[in-house]
Amino acid sequence: MNGVLSAFLISFGVIFVAELGDKSQLMALTFATRYKTWPVLIGITIATSVVHLVSVAVGFGLGSALPTGWIALVAALAFFVFGAWTLRGDSLSEDEQQKAGKAARSALIAVTVAFFLAELGDKTMLATITLATQHGWFGVWLGSTLGMVAADALAIVIGRQLGKRLPERTIRYGASVGFVVFGVVLLFEALAELTGRSGWEVVSESLDHHTGAWIAAGLGVVAIAAVGFGRRWARDGARRSPMAGGLGSPSWWARILVGVALLLGLAAPILVAFDVIEPISVFSSPGWIVTGVGVLLLGLALVLASLVQMGSARRRHGRDLALTNSGLYAKVRNPAFTGMVIAMAGALVMAPTAIGVLATVLVVVAVQIQTRAVREPGLSQALGEEYALYVTRTGRFLPRLRTPHPEPTRERTEA
Repeated sequence: MNGVLSAFLISFGVIFVAELGDKSQLMALTFATRYKTWPVLIGITIATSVVHLVSVAVGFGLGSALPTGWIALVAALAFFVFGAWTLRGDSLSEDEQQKAGKAARSALIAVTVAFFLAELGDKTMLATITLATQHGWFGVWLGSTLGMVAADALAIVIGRQLGKRLPERTIRYGASVGFVVFGVVLLFEALAELTGRSGWEVVSESLDHHTGAWIAAGLGVVAIAAVGFGRRWARDGARRSPMAGGLGSPSWWARILVGVALLLGLAAPILVAFDVIEPISVFSSPGWIVTGVGVLLLGLALVLASLVQMGSARRRHGRDLALTNSGLYAKVRNPAFTGMVIAMAGALVMAPTAIGVLATVLVVVAVQIQTRAVREPGLSQALGEEYALYVTRTGRFLPRLRTPHPEPTRERTEA
């Protein structure tokens, strides 16, 4: 009984999270605008029950044929893929929109057929197969079915109200993080099954300062390449920035400092990996390495998200210099610079050295120069009152705890 309850609760939670922001919720909302709520919910339940019954049958068959440790490892990788899939987002194709909006003789038949076809091969079906390799089939089937029905019912009942208050991007990010968390849990279970020891014990033995240094160097190269492509996309078709200065200007010095910092930031972990220099012992434990990876990835995600939003704003406004005041920029004026500092701090934690400290300090100085001496004066001159009002409600690098009321006669400070 405990096994069935455990399988039910895990499957319910995983599939409920998977459905947040999924195309099935979009279909449920579309059907609910045309038909009554109960036929829609019953149709969803029937279609989900059949699809997930097939899923658990496939998963149960795999589970009885393969070693549990390797299954858990594959399952962990699958959940990481689900997290990336969810992060990418989902949308209805033209065919699916037609199925959702087309009148039928019976709402129940229309909903059942449309959801059955939409769920075949969808990530929730694959997630159910994965869960069935780990847990009892009945609990997984019941939990996954009710989890999907509950998520779609939520979309029908309060989806519109949530949509007014909570951006779709926020829901998608939360669901993606949930998948990654489940993936990490399964990864530790796989390590325990394959080695006969606790997952953290295996990780602790593997993550010495050499491994952490190589991971830091590898992620650093990936981060630099990703930011380079992101900047190119954000500036696609744009002319040279009017705020870019020549030799000896503040903008020039900021670029030089960033370049030196990146070189030092890459050199530090490589030197640690080859035992040329020793890391700071206080921060050389496996826990710090894992923390550093998370911080670096968080900073990189912040930089890339900022570049995407800035590039989208430029394309939307049709000009090179436009005020980006939505998404991350609704709270922070320079989120990309904040992400740069966070990512550099993460790399420093992974391979803590005096060189890494110097690199982090140089990045902070470069960011301050670029922000205070180049970017903000340039935007203020170009955009005038529009930018002045934007400054009063946003922080420079971190969100304001509260937004002050504009007071023209008093001097305002920036966070």
